[in-house]
Amino acid sequence: MAPAQNSGDLKALKVPGDPRHRLAVALDYPDVTQALALVDRLGQTCHWYKVGMELYYAAGNSIVQQLRDRGFDVFLDLKLHDIPNTVAGAVRSATQAGASLLTIHAGGGAAMMTAAAVAASSSGAPRLLAVTVLTSMDAHELAGIGIAASPAVQVLRLAKLAQISGINGVVCSPEEVAMLRKEIGSDTMLVVPGIRPTGSTAEDQKRTATPTQAIIDGASLLVVGRPITRATDPASAAQAILYEIEQAQSTPAGKAKK
Repeated sequence: MAPAQNSGDLKALKVPGDPRHRLAVALDYPDVTQALALVDRLGQTCHWYKVGMELYYAAGNSIVQQLRDRGFDVFLDLKLHDIPNTVAGAVRSATQAGASLLTIHAGGGAAMMTAAAVAASSSGAPRLLAVTVLTSMDAHELAGIGIAASPAVQVLRLAKLAQISGINGVVCSPEEVAMLRKEIGSDTMLVVPGIRPTGSTAEDQKRTATPTQAIIDGASLLVVGRPITRATDPASAAQAILYEIEQAQSTPAGKAKK
């Protein structure tokens, strides 16, 4: 097993009761100008921003640094997936960017994840999250790539593999949160995309839920993109999600799983 990373629980990631610390807005834009324009419109609505491949490949470490300079934490969603040595090198390089979270693909296997965890054990390295099954995939999509298991079974298999490989967080759809929280314990960070407030459309994501349900089921951090970024008033859309998070945290189930 790889050396333990810094604790992946909520306290270690500066997540108090303030719902802003449980919302990551996805900056899915092709350039820095558009991304930072949204950041300016949102102000201090959230604490986390997710930088994915589209924006990172256009702007590089510069966007991470600019967000950090504004006081935000950055979730760098690069979904690294390659041979162990290459992924370990990429993790070491990503450490220089200053991101707080970095994704790798659990499908890369135990050896790859262990190598990544070792590379992330140095001071200042981001905490690693293992992506299980993408929210765009259902049983039919999995069968198409030769996986007969249901999404839930595959997610649990990969989450357990990530846990024993030294990775202290996973990315999963809202449908698997309650199961994972029960099966792999309270210390594992569960980062959940596919969040759709009541009345919004899922579009290309097939396994979704509301912010309320995801928090009650045990999600640590909710990732929201289009329901905020495409809203007429992004700040108001974000505030509505924060209200849902706050209300969910106040329920008995939400309090137990914060």
